[in-house]
Amino acid sequence: MKKITLLLCLFLLTQNIISQTTYILCGKLVDTQSGEITTEKTIVVRDNKIHMVLDGYVLVKSADAITIDLKSKVVLPGLIDFHVHIEKEFNRNTRLNSYILNEADIAFNSVGFAKTTLLNGFTSVRDLGGNGVNLSIRKAINEGKIPGPRVFTAGKSLATTGGHADPTNGSSRKLIGNPGPKEGVVNSVEDARKAVRQRYKNGADWIKITATGGVLSVAKSGDNPQFTIEEIKAICETAKDYGMYVAAHAHGDEGMRRAIIGGVKTIEHGTYMSIGTMELMKKHNAYLVPTITAGKEVAEKAKIAGFYPDIVVPKALAVGPQIQGTFASAYKKGVGIAFGTDAGVFKHGNNGKEFGFMVEAGMPAMETIQSATVTNAMLLNMESEIGQIKKGFYADIIAVEEDPTKNIATMENVVFVMKDGKVYKNEK
Repeated sequence: MKKITLLLCLFLLTQNIISQTTYILCGKLVDTQSGEITTEKTIVVRDNKIHMVLDGYVLVKSADAITIDLKSKVVLPGLIDFHVHIEKEFNRNTRLNSYILNEADIAFNSVGFAKTTLLNGFTSVRDLGGNGVNLSIRKAINEGKIPGPRVFTAGKSLATTGGHADPTNGSSRKLIGNPGPKEGVVNSVEDARKAVRQRYKNGADWIKITATGGVLSVAKSGDNPQFTIEEIKAICETAKDYGMYVAAHAHGDEGMRRAIIGGVKTIEHGTYMSIGTMELMKKHNAYLVPTITAGKEVAEKAKIAGFYPDIVVPKALAVGPQIQGTFASAYKKGVGIAFGTDAGVFKHGNNGKEFGFMVEAGMPAMETIQSATVTNAMLLNMESEIGQIKKGFYADIIAVEEDPTKNIATMENVVFVMKDGKVYKNEK
């Protein structure tokens, strides 16, 4: 009996040593659920979870306690970007790179992109399309091998032959081949179901389709519809069977309309969305992911000679300036908004610019923050785990210098980042 008691005491002592408590002293704290900002709070973190949030500044002197002083800062839950491409960062050589980079090269590049994203306050992201390396990046981050945000990924996007995500667009006839569902190319209801099941087999969290043409693909149209309603319904029904939602890249209105009727949960970009389609989104509880930053970026880069292939330039000049205005109209109409940037089309780490563009278009600052926290957490079915600073939630915590409701630009300068209870950045 004495031996058992001694072993138990040793076990409890060991657990106490291993378990570390962090006290974060917050000058201001953003409550993303209520939309209020409170003052003088202490967040108590144990291991990777928020243990409690206390009034006032709690100072504890103990060998196993750490105090982080953010009394001059504004503290928020970690941000969630709902549209990134963690595998790439678009530049003049992007098309060439698709032929000369190996998967290992893409993976090594992604390590830097993931770290940069995290250090700029985005502790979770939804990756909407790559060549499959994004699945391995997610695994490496989850296993603690590399620093990065919590990744939810669609793996390889689904397209029709010649569509925006057809991986062989712009290739020579020797290389163009005939990709099918395994490669993410769909041309029938049967293909649609098989492609979703293949994504599930690969380990995807979401399904992404390219419901219309796109700006940066080497194809003439940037907005024509590219799936039938029957194909989209088959994708959405099959995804539902496997516990996944569907996101739809869409610029043109008809493609959006088909996507919403077909059952997609989010519309990405939404450039030429009509008032009727906005009403349809509200009816079907679909959300718009604006990606205003990407729209502005492609329009600017299209003015640089040789930056994009000639076939891309007119699409970029036409689509880019439209996105912010469409977002403004959709927000005023009451369409649900999910924060997303399309980082990878522009430089990773600049995701925070999206907040300013959303405010500029008429969305109150606090609502933009809520779209990047509680809204996106809900769409990930993680509303009781991320997106708030609350007891039992993951300790994903960031801080900025100023009150974002008074200066939204402060969201571009994150000075403190904790993810899963571990501090990755602290510019005290």
